Amino acid sequence: MTVTSAEPQGPAELVVVNPATGTRIGAAPVLDAAEVAALAERGREAQPAWQALGFEGRAVVFRRMQRWMADHADELLEVVQAETGRVFEDSVLELAYPLTALGYWADNAAKHLRSKRIAQTSPFVLGKKLRAHYVPHGLVGIIAPWNFPITIGFGDSIPALAAGNAVILKPSEITPLSIEIVRRGLIECGMPRAVFQVATGAGETGAAVVDVADMVMFTGSTATGRKIGAQAAQRLIPVSLELGGKDPMIVLADANIERAANLAVFGANVNSGQVCLSTERFYVEAPVYDEFVTRVVAKVEALRQGVPVAPGAVDVGAIITEAQVGIIDAQVRDAEAKGARVLVGGKPVTDGPGRFYQPTVLVGVDHSMTCMTEETFGPLIPIMRVADAEEALRLANDSKYGLAATIMTRDRKRGEQLARRIEAGSVSVNDMLTHCFALGLPMGGVKTSGIGTRHGADGIRKFCKKQSVLVARSFPDRDVHFYPTDARISPTLLKAVQLLYGTAGRVANLRPRARLAARKIGRID
Repeated sequence: MTVTSAEPQGPAELVVVNPATGTRIGAAPVLDAAEVAALAERGREAQPAWQALGFEGRAVVFRRMQRWMADHADELLEVVQAETGRVFEDSVLELAYPLTALGYWADNAAKHLRSKRIAQTSPFVLGKKLRAHYVPHGLVGIIAPWNFPITIGFGDSIPALAAGNAVILKPSEITPLSIEIVRRGLIECGMPRAVFQVATGAGETGAAVVDVADMVMFTGSTATGRKIGAQAAQRLIPVSLELGGKDPMIVLADANIERAANLAVFGANVNSGQVCLSTERFYVEAPVYDEFVTRVVAKVEALRQGVPVAPGAVDVGAIITEAQVGIIDAQVRDAEAKGARVLVGGKPVTDGPGRFYQPTVLVGVDHSMTCMTEETFGPLIPIMRVADAEEALRLANDSKYGLAATIMTRDRKRGEQLARRIEAGSVSVNDMLTHCFALGLPMGGVKTSGIGTRHGADGIRKFCKKQSVLVARSFPDRDVHFYPTDARISPTLLKAVQLLYGTAGRVANLRPRARLAARKIGRID
């Protein structure tokens, strides 16, 4: 019988096993609400000193940690591979992101959070100094998924820490081990122990984190995201949610079909398809449909799947949870029952102790099938023939999700125009997944795929409160509008407002061309 990745052993321990082999690799404690509250208290005590270090002081720790992670890559990779069952190459991606992010936020946090002088746009604030500031929330709770324990869990912590917050990270109960190595590294690099803390456990532990945090960042399923959003709303604290996806690829007739096929196979099978930005449905224009399917089938048939014993040994690793195997298989069975055909794969691997699902290609699919409408999170390629780009766009947008999408075409200008019409937070033309490493470019979901974005200015400002400061440069005893009111002055104030904002005043203040246009139409729109 296959062992689940993390089985509660009484109230206080999670046992973690390798999903590729079924062997035990370690354990983690289950923290209750009181223990999480104690973490919060320590984090709040440590946060002011961390904030007081300033951007450059925090950047020093980040740059040390960047070197530390690079120097300890072997140790980190060993644990990540063991708790996820993924291949070596996918695990390298797990480290590449935080290494990039540590450098990006060390270099850019100050720029994005710099206090700004605000221009005066109203005569009522003449003589006033206006400034906007970003102030860290204080204690940020981050709840991470099991598919990328370091990339997502620690990756989201980096900008929160760069902004001057303390962080409590709640890793998935499935993959809680590798983040402890990261925490050890941060301490060795000079970060105070209570500034970055880890709360291991299951759903109750995550709920406890939401109850004590000043802001919450969650990555995971849409269903859980709704619960966290509702819980945060009761406390009136901000949340950022990156949720489910059903990312489409549109292959136009003028596309480089070899590149499209390679991207399709990689995008659907990297990390065994367990990636938020995995491509999960494919719409191919009729003139190139057969060629695309033929190439994809050949490439999927050539994939090597199994226990990742060494770099380059296999291409596709394990499915991390037993439940996910069931979801993938249920979608394949549903598609077959409704008329789809399996060209490659289509079954779980049952001849060993680990959890694997064969890389699978489906044709004859449509939107009556769950493989085209519900998140898969597995190595599944359902391909649908379409008449033209307009049909492909309509089908791509026929989804409750809106995380990411890809368009394949040699006409880059047309591709960009079509990308603007897709209802997704991140769209790539002739590429996929690399949004993860474009840290200056906002990345987030629309529809039920989330609220808020990672990366860029908004990716760190969400971890801050916005504060406005107005300073009066002169301060006479009394302004004209102070009490008591004056029957002689009050009508003059009204006339001044009318002059400023009424038709005559607006025309007088328009630029010459705009003033001429306003006079021609006889009004101001």
